[in-house]
Amino acid sequence: MRGLSAGLLLFRRSASTLEVLLVRPGGPYWRKRDIGAWQIPKGAIEEGEEPLQAAFREVEEELGFRPEGEPFPLGRIRQTGGKLVEAFALESDFDCQTLTSISFEMEWPPRSGRKESFPEVEEARWLTLPAAAERILPSQAPLLDRLTEALRLRGW
Repeated sequence: MRGLSAGLLLFRRSASTLEVLLVRPGGPYWRKRDIGAWQIPKGAIEEGEEPLQAAFREVEEELGFRPEGEPFPLGRIRQTGGKLVEAFALESDFDCQTLTSISFEMEWPPRSGRKESFPEVEEARWLTLPAAAERILPSQAPLLDRLTEALRLRGW
């Protein structure tokens, strides 16, 4: 499924408040960004892999945690760069202090010939819906509305 990614929007109830888990990608491009930089854990679907399998794999690679439960679909979005993301929602909990992300290598600084390693995810944070709406990558913002509507239909 070339050009298609999959991810999980984890959510939890904290007292009477709904919170979602968003991540800030690692690497020099994202290091000093906050507003508009946070995303759901997601990544490319590998050959022969179903979107839901990929979503679980990506969460495990990016957080060092494999959630349990039955997710429900939030549909597909197109990010600003054109990448399609198939998203699912799952009620779960995660201790952000235990974040253990896989790494990637890139030439840094540019044109230096030196390779440096960076975590795929620099930080994970539970956010209320208003805080998440402010910080999420704008092209992923519809996922928050879809989650809210899906939970409303489920009687939340």
